[in-house]
Amino acid sequence: MRPAEDPTLEARPKPPLAWRALGVLALVKLVLHLAAIQRYGYFRDELYYLASTDHLDWGYVDHPPLSIAVLALVRLLGDSLFALRIVPVLCGVATIFLAGILARRLGGGAFAQGLSALCVLMAPVFLGQDRYYSMNAFDVLFWTLAAWLLLRALEGGGTKGWAWLGLVLGLGLLNKISLLWLGAGILAGLLLTEHRRELRRAGPWVAGGMAFLLFLPYILWEVRHGWPTLEFMHNATSQKMADVSPLSFLLGQLLEMNPGSAPVWIAGLLSGLFWRELRRWRILVWMYLAVLAILVAGGRSRASYLAPAYPMLLALGSVALERASAVAGWRWVRGALATLVVALGLIAIPFAIPILPVESFVRYQSALGMTPGTEERHEMGALPQHYADMFGWEQMTGLVAEAYSRLTPEERGRCRVFGQNYGEAGAIDVLGRRLGLPRALSGHNSYWLWGPGKEDWDVLIIIGGDRADNAEFFDEIEIVGQTKSPWSMPYERGLDVSIARRPKMNIREAWPRLKHFI
Repeated sequence: MRPAEDPTLEARPKPPLAWRALGVLALVKLVLHLAAIQRYGYFRDELYYLASTDHLDWGYVDHPPLSIAVLALVRLLGDSLFALRIVPVLCGVATIFLAGILARRLGGGAFAQGLSALCVLMAPVFLGQDRYYSMNAFDVLFWTLAAWLLLRALEGGGTKGWAWLGLVLGLGLLNKISLLWLGAGILAGLLLTEHRRELRRAGPWVAGGMAFLLFLPYILWEVRHGWPTLEFMHNATSQKMADVSPLSFLLGQLLEMNPGSAPVWIAGLLSGLFWRELRRWRILVWMYLAVLAILVAGGRSRASYLAPAYPMLLALGSVALERASAVAGWRWVRGALATLVVALGLIAIPFAIPILPVESFVRYQSALGMTPGTEERHEMGALPQHYADMFGWEQMTGLVAEAYSRLTPEERGRCRVFGQNYGEAGAIDVLGRRLGLPRALSGHNSYWLWGPGKEDWDVLIIIGGDRADNAEFFDEIEIVGQTKSPWSMPYERGLDVSIARRPKMNIREAWPRLKHFI
């Protein structure tokens, strides 16, 4: 007969925390990012987020409010790239420590803690997400902290332990609604393991209730505005995102997480399911598999969407490999595996962090036989989109400033700037502020919700747009010049910057036609 399985995750003595190893890895992370923290310029989304801090609210068309509220505090230090980007870098540093701490809670010693943290450090997806300000760096941190708190609660943390988990889940939802996937994973993990008995206790319901209460203001904001995020998600799925086959999605995991780390997270997956010694932690595996199933079923999920679920799997795999390699004669595997993770990670670093001048990066990319790809429906240029979207904003804003300088003083008082997307509008609101430009308008995402304002104006500087379409709204259009950045996305090059006068209709009448949620 098989021995009875331990039905609980009773608290057991933990190995010492490998502070020195985790500290060194965190320092490497910090140095890597600081070396390139001001390279290439503002990212498109950073401009939009900065503009959003002037419209603080409980929600936005394409994201919840937490990251914007944090950014509003960061802006007290200024709008420099360093001030903006040091926050996601520090989130990444904290995640490295958490990966090691999570491995320790699973019973891992110094090697397991270090390997788990090393895999997080060398994952291209995390290096890339932590290099610019967005909700993504916070998201990975919340997922990893939630996994640690869940294990802590299951080990006998009582209702208080579940309440801490609920707090983190609620804040995570206010940061990014995709944390609902983690909530679904936790529920699946409880139902599919011996921990289903916890659902008969107050703890999980306390956690769920607290998360819901924290998330409630955002839900009420959605109701008040007619659920704009659902419209945004529908449009993005049907019009923007390309189809992704299950095989392509799974292969994408290898590249996003670093192929050298694959043996680690695969070991976590298998050991949690089949190794009796580690099956007590299989709730983490079911959480991962539940999120994987949701994303694959979606059919158009980006490979990076699954990334926040990996630190817990890497921690479990690191513990499994530490124990498996403890057999005499097999310790060499530890050094070989760490070397593989580092070697393949180093190759990918220039694709994740802009440590190379742009011309050098293009040559490096070509030498590896790689060309920029996309999971969206648009043409690509010489650079991957996450780099291309850091170019062209200064030149475009300067061209708008030239157009503004052609106006009479009276016209300047009655002028606004219109951008076709939130990147163009955000560039005007952030970079144009120092040039004395008026605030921007756009029909894209939250800019449309912010509306045309209450002021009367009859002069509009338009960035891009179809000439015939612009002529539908104005009797007089003067083209000042065109955007010319060679490294930006193709759809941001060769755009007219025009002065439009004598509108044919009131902007408030035209505003509903300008809505573009995608």
